[in-house]
Amino acid sequence: MIQIFKNRNFSWLFLANFTSQLGSVVGMTAFMLYLLRKFSSQPYYATITELMYTLPMIFLFFLVGVVADRLNRKKIAVNCDFISAFLSIILLITINEDWVYLSFGILFLRSGVSKFFQPAQSSLIQGILTEDQYAVSAGLNQLVSSLFMLFGGAIGTFVFWKLGVEAAIMVDTISFILSGLFILLAKVPKEITNPNGDHTVKDLKFKLVLSDFKEGIVYIFNHSLLRLILSGFFLFGIINGGFSVMPSFVLKYKLAPNNYEELLIYIGVAFGVGVLIGSICGSMLAKKIPLPYMIIIGLIISGVCVIVGGFSTSANAYIIWQFIIGLTIPIINIGIGGWFPKLVEKRMMGRVQGWIQPIILLSQSVTLGLITVFYPSVLKIEWIHAIVGASLAIVGVYYLFLLPKFLVVDSVKQVEVEKSVNH
Repeated sequence: MIQIFKNRNFSWLFLANFTSQLGSVVGMTAFMLYLLRKFSSQPYYATITELMYTLPMIFLFFLVGVVADRLNRKKIAVNCDFISAFLSIILLITINEDWVYLSFGILFLRSGVSKFFQPAQSSLIQGILTEDQYAVSAGLNQLVSSLFMLFGGAIGTFVFWKLGVEAAIMVDTISFILSGLFILLAKVPKEITNPNGDHTVKDLKFKLVLSDFKEGIVYIFNHSLLRLILSGFFLFGIINGGFSVMPSFVLKYKLAPNNYEELLIYIGVAFGVGVLIGSICGSMLAKKIPLPYMIIIGLIISGVCVIVGGFSTSANAYIIWQFIIGLTIPIINIGIGGWFPKLVEKRMMGRVQGWIQPIILLSQSVTLGLITVFYPSVLKIEWIHAIVGASLAIVGVYYLFLLPKFLVVDSVKQVEVEKSVNH
């Protein structure tokens, strides 16, 4: 871990990730509470907010990966941060004027811009690290996420209580600016920022975009291991969609309608502590057991816990289950984050990453849309938990039957060599 921070480029990118997550968690937590308080009889507003985060990818999925592989990855990440900061200022104005639907539109635009960030940043990190550092990097990123799960929601709620949603959005804005500045400080070689040669936006003609997009699909379908892993990501979208609203809904409309805001802090702390401990344990487990088995174990255990937790009859019991779920999530993330970069060629990382988000966000959008339409008239909160938990467990069982045969494979190339030998 000490060695990886001696790489200054990684340190700057790590700080960029840290500051970006800080603002996103604080700002979005406060905005969600703002909607639940101001429009308490219209819970679908909170769901629409989450939809504004997921829907843009449906319109941009064919572009994000191609852009990350064809244009300068560093410039993409920096511009995404700065444009997001500008849009956050506009969001602040719409909130002050009570322009709710326009606020949703700004969130939609900001989310669309941010979708170009992840493939570019992931590709940069893959390029500056060695293969044996991928699991360490995944563990560190999970540790950062756990800290924000622990403190981010609590800070967002506290800022909302004391200073209002406007102050939280300002934290959001400043964090994006800092993130962009940190990325600018990283001195990343040209072979990493432009692995496929120099191109400009003008070069991204329809024919080139279509060709690169097709190449990404062919690349995934020609590599059985990637195809297998990505096929399970569809259910991850159902999981993300449910988790984004479940804690707020179960407290406000079932377990603690009078003090749900306060208890959301406790849930955030419990879940964050669980993820923090799980991140440390997961990093240690990564050295002891194969990464695919970490993914399988984490998925099955967390799925069962989500189902059982959804039928809790008290807020305290629900908080305890959130802690246990938090313990298992890092095991999944470290397993995937440590293994996945080994399987993809560096020149193709953007296009492969560009497929992950659409797969997840499509099912996430469908899930949020169904919750908007059917909750609470048809779907009860317990059944939302059951659907999400079952999705986790199903992916775990699916991987259990199919992933172990790839344990001896360290790269996609080896998979193909083995395949050709068999033929």
